[in-house]
Parts: sequence; structure tokens; C-alpha cells
Amino acid sequence: MTESPSKSIHQGRNVKRFREMLGIKQEALAYELGEDWNQKKISLLEQKEEIEASLLAQIADVLKLPVEAFQNFDEEQAVNIISNTFTCSDFKDNASVMNFNPTFDPVDKILKLHEEKIALYERMLKEKDEMMTRLEKLIGK
Repeated sequence: MTESPSKSIHQGRNVKRFREMLGIKQEALAYELGEDWNQKKISLLEQKEEIEASLLAQIADVLKLPVEAFQNFDEEQAVNIISNTFTCSDFKDNASVMNFNPTFDPVDKILKLHEEKIALYERMLKEKDEMMTRLEKLIGK
């Protein structure tokens, strides 16, 4: 199927549209794509007119949509794709993308990182105190 020159497909915008229709935040999509990804990278990705095929396939897999949805998007097709991809039982069984990653809570992740940071600072302070004690002994105080 060839596209007419007047109809330009913006794959990044299509990723954004589907992500938003599915109720998925940029942070959640970034988390699912791996540790190299963050919200800012997703934002930049959504501004790209064309996305590499392998990355588009990975995004399609995460969003549980066909790659063609991003390549051949128009509003009517989007509604059909989503309605045909997700059945009512998906939503009732909490097995849908709407409940994107129930085990991942960004707030818990931030709190865990904060606790790890505090523990690191405490270890560093303890090491500094031990080093100061050794230095004082060496200089004879």
C-alpha cells in the first residue's frame, strides 16, 4: 500500500496518540522499554516523524498493538485497532494495558532510590570519620 504524498504519517505522534488512548504515561512506557529509556527520551521519540523499524516493533510489543498501527494511522483506524485488540474481558480481568504494570509504582521506586541514597551517604560519612580518626592517629593528635 502506497501513501499519497499529501498524507504524511508521523509515527512519533502516532505512538503518542496510542499511548494516551491506552492511558499509559511516558514514564511507564520508558520503564517497559528498558533502562536506557526515560520520560524525556519518550517525549523526543514522540516528536520524530519516522521511527526505526526495530524500535517501532518493540514499542508495538509493549503496547500490544500491531506495528502497522503506527505506520498507517488515522483516527478511524485507531478506534478499530484498539476495539479489536482489547476485548471487554481484558479490561475486566485487569489484564489490559490500562493496568499497564501493576507491580511498578513510580513512587515506591523513588522512595527506594532515596533510601539507597541515604544509606550510601551514611556509609560515606562513616568511612570519612574512620579516615579522620586514622589521620589524627598518624599525625599524633
